[in-house]
Amino acid sequence: MEPALQRRVQRYGWDKAASYYENSWRQQLKPAHDMLIDFADIQQGQKIIDVACGTGLMSFRAAEAASSNGFVLGTDISDKMVEIADKTAKENNIGNIRFERMDAEELKINDEEFDVAICALGLMYAPHPINALKEMYRVLKKGGHCIVAVWGKRNNCGWADIFEIVDKRVSSEVCPMFFNLGNDHMLEKSFELAGFSTTKIQKIQSSLDYATGEEACSAAFEGGPVALAYFKFPENVKKEACAEYLASIEKNKTEKGYSVPGEFIIGLGIK
Repeated sequence: MEPALQRRVQRYGWDKAASYYENSWRQQLKPAHDMLIDFADIQQGQKIIDVACGTGLMSFRAAEAASSNGFVLGTDISDKMVEIADKTAKENNIGNIRFERMDAEELKINDEEFDVAICALGLMYAPHPINALKEMYRVLKKGGHCIVAVWGKRNNCGWADIFEIVDKRVSSEVCPMFFNLGNDHMLEKSFELAGFSTTKIQKIQSSLDYATGEEACSAAFEGGPVALAYFKFPENVKKEACAEYLASIEKNKTEKGYSVPGEFIIGLGIK
């Protein structure tokens, strides 16, 4: 897929997914978010940039850790994600945070402005992830920390068939290189190519738990990266795609619903 087309797919796809995202993924992504915050070790008064911030799940945690004398800038390619995050900040009177729409590969920020850069499960969507890492490197002060979480290997993510299910019903691949950063040593190499000294890489085995098939399908199709394509499907194709997806995770069905395996990789690099 051409980079410009991939960016449009991501921008408008996440616009479609924005209102479903938190209900579908907040708890499922919590293990990765918790470890990312632990790696970041944010101190009071620090300036943090959260790249591909979505609805601000990590941004607000970072703002709390930085305290009122710190500051967080959340950036995302999706207008709707930024709109929801900004609304949450205003409704909760959180004054040390701001959200802006930006492409991760072209941050409209001066050099060396931030102490910490975080990117929670957004790097996989950039057409050129190393360019996004280079931008985070550029905006960090010397000695600044960059902490990134990505999905792990395709074979360790039980929901991975969602891409094939959607791709065979549309004219182009939705996320052609989604799992590449989860392969052995790829995140570490990407950090190094962007200029960072890599100090820590850790994997987490987790599960995505959903009480019903309807919840599992909503997360996969409405609240995630394939939303743009899914919402264009006619109703009969939506039902067909959901049925195929549920069949792909049938082996993960439990008495309480579905417990779908997942793997996260968290990496820390220093400028």
